[in-house]
Amino acid sequence: MLLTAALKEWSVAVEALTSGETVLLLRKGGIKEEKGRFSAVTDQVVLFPTFEHQKRELLKAQYQSSVEPVPSGWHPQIVQIKAWAEITHIFLTQDADRVAALSPLHIWQPQLAQERLKWKANQPLYVLALRAYRFLSPSEIAWQDSYGGCRSWISLETGMETTGSEPAIATPEYLRQVAEIEACLTA
Repeated sequence: MLLTAALKEWSVAVEALTSGETVLLLRKGGIKEEKGRFSAVTDQVVLFPTFEHQKRELLKAQYQSSVEPVPSGWHPQIVQIKAWAEITHIFLTQDADRVAALSPLHIWQPQLAQERLKWKANQPLYVLALRAYRFLSPSEIAWQDSYGGCRSWISLETGMETTGSEPAIATPEYLRQVAEIEACLTA
């Protein structure tokens, strides 16, 4: 399968998904999102690492050393793409207690999850479960101006072939983690 749709996310989060350390992302959408809110435009995406808005203090301790602060607007001239993902579940919540219950399942400090919930308070927080697949060898693509901006989705100039990629975690473990996410959000 050839993918051109890419989901932009902090590089440290992409790495955690790719290594199987988490299966969860929290989204409200970027400033340039259509109608100002997140929506899933497809369920199979290239994971596109971003660097500009990463902040060490918003990550759990074990992830903080993975982040190097960069100036506003900075991006690499060559972006390394290591994985793609299938968005298997999308949960919506506006409940702070349920978001707090998710804390053991993601890489962020609890206050970041709560801040995302409170931002645009009339809109729900999207809790995405992603099954990540590592490419057998990472690809490098040249940065394009069209990849910039504060938005979740971009269209890659050249598609990425998914054939031969390997799941970041085994199916039973993935399903167990999704069930745990669902339990936190429906308890």
